[in-house]
Amino acid sequence: MLKNAGAALLAAAMLAVSPVALAQNADDGTQNGDNGDTYRQLKLFGDVFERVRANYVEEVPDQKLVESAIRGMLSSLDPHSSYLNKDDFQDMKVQTEGEFGGLGIEVTMENGLVKVVSPIDDTPAAKAGIRAGDLIVAIDGDPVMGMTLAEAVELMRGKKGTDITLSVRRGEKEPFDVTITRDIIEIQSVRSETFGNVGYVRITTFNEQTQPGLESKLESISEELGGDMKGYVVDLRNNPGGLLEQAVSVSDTFLDGGEIVSTRGRDSENNERYNADSGDMTSGTPLVVLINGGSASASEIVAGALQDHGRALLMGTRSFGKGSVQTIMPLPGHGAIRLTTARYYTPSGRSIQAEGIHPDMKVRQAEVQPVAEGERRREADLRGALDNGQDGGGDAAENGGDEDASEAEQKAARLREDYQLSRAVDLLRGLTLFQSRVQQN
Repeated sequence: MLKNAGAALLAAAMLAVSPVALAQNADDGTQNGDNGDTYRQLKLFGDVFERVRANYVEEVPDQKLVESAIRGMLSSLDPHSSYLNKDDFQDMKVQTEGEFGGLGIEVTMENGLVKVVSPIDDTPAAKAGIRAGDLIVAIDGDPVMGMTLAEAVELMRGKKGTDITLSVRRGEKEPFDVTITRDIIEIQSVRSETFGNVGYVRITTFNEQTQPGLESKLESISEELGGDMKGYVVDLRNNPGGLLEQAVSVSDTFLDGGEIVSTRGRDSENNERYNADSGDMTSGTPLVVLINGGSASASEIVAGALQDHGRALLMGTRSFGKGSVQTIMPLPGHGAIRLTTARYYTPSGRSIQAEGIHPDMKVRQAEVQPVAEGERRREADLRGALDNGQDGGGDAAENGGDEDASEAEQKAARLREDYQLSRAVDLLRGLTLFQSRVQQN
């Protein structure tokens, strides 16, 4: 994961006191028990630091040694704890505001390689065919093995219009190269459309624009469909997460009360519970939520809350399983650290970490091919067949709206291409049809 993970120990020495002072404290025997062990280990850090400064083949700035030590200490804890220097910290703040430069992928580390959690919709990476679960084994020919996540991300950054070549391993296949042109990533975190009488809302990430965008899209769909509304599909597939407060707010939009998520850390006094306010913006309209292996963190919070409250049916495949809380702790004059401080739990008490959210209906993405059956004779084709006996007849149209032919054809093609979405739309139509017939009887 990190070339000098052992150098992580240096960080504490440099942040606490000087190597000389550490040596004196340890030798004086003023500390005992755990504190004594700690100071002895810190003396080791200081000794290593001094030897690297004096004997490494090339002179290395002290700042670089210290930052490398901090990075090693944090990255050795888990894949999500990390050190952010001033530039990294500024980039992170820009990302949460919804616009940043790069390729458009959310990544983590797995077995020394960079793993794609999910590509972000309409970004260079998504357009180049990068998929959730892909492993990046080399960046412009440089092997990823041995890099830190921060180092790999830094290599993937660059000016708009410049090219980068990623060597990607997908499943058991041999690695292949993908050349991507960097661009400014402007994330439209919420998009929407309608499929007949079903509203569709796609949430790509959870940033500061998400909740306002969701409210605006729900209002637009409600105005368009009115009383013909059969339900909503909320698409969280390949959503890598984002801000906790936005996940809570989105969940609250569809809930009329109750717990949304809880965080539990090392100190029980710091545990927190987040609850929904009264009022469901959709007035209990049926929901189907789509998830997959690229749905992580904040999107898993939303899916878990809606599932536990019985507010939505989850469809798709098991989510990513990132159920840990990272707290950003600014270091005045030195950037910040991102430290894992707690785990997420759904309202029923399930830990999301490493387990993920399991859908109520497991539906894998698939390509649907129509089967040629040839022309078959029907009752009406038989000689002397009785007529229907009723005026009219004909097929009842159920397009649920006033879409023109070309738009309807485009949406039909979209449903044919996206099997999971097609199943979700059909489920909502079937559910509401069944309910209406029960009420009529």
